[in-house]
Amino acid sequence: MKIFLGSDHAGFHVKEKLKKLFDKKKILYEDLGTYSIKPVDYPKYAFKVAEKVAKENAKGILICGTGTGMEIAANKLPNIRAVVAYDPYSAKMARYDNNANILCLRGRFFPYKKIETIVNIFLKTKFSNKPRHIKRIEELRWKR
Repeated sequence: MKIFLGSDHAGFHVKEKLKKLFDKKKILYEDLGTYSIKPVDYPKYAFKVAEKVAKENAKGILICGTGTGMEIAANKLPNIRAVVAYDPYSAKMARYDNNANILCLRGRFFPYKKIETIVNIFLKTKFSNKPRHIKRIEELRWKR
């Protein structure tokens, strides 16, 4: 499993901590930026991660001040199901019921230990593959 990571300046420090966690757990990842706390526009990084996740059928993690901006931007791309999770239950159910492929996190005013728990649950939870959930996800599919 490979994880694509992205953040804006507000999420940079959390992204750096997650990289250390992934190194320790031997989880493959690719950091798509930003690479400093210099102010940047979050959509650029949300789109980079979402494009890779969709192309490679992978998972991604995006971090900004609230997680919300990243979620909105990432969900603009086809085959992306990005979610903000603020607790273990929302992270688990996003994967189990909705087969979410991008986790968006709050980088400001949120305890890192809680972030680590949310990330671990998101990454280990499998999609249920229940017919009712498959049907609902299909209804979400990007149509042109």
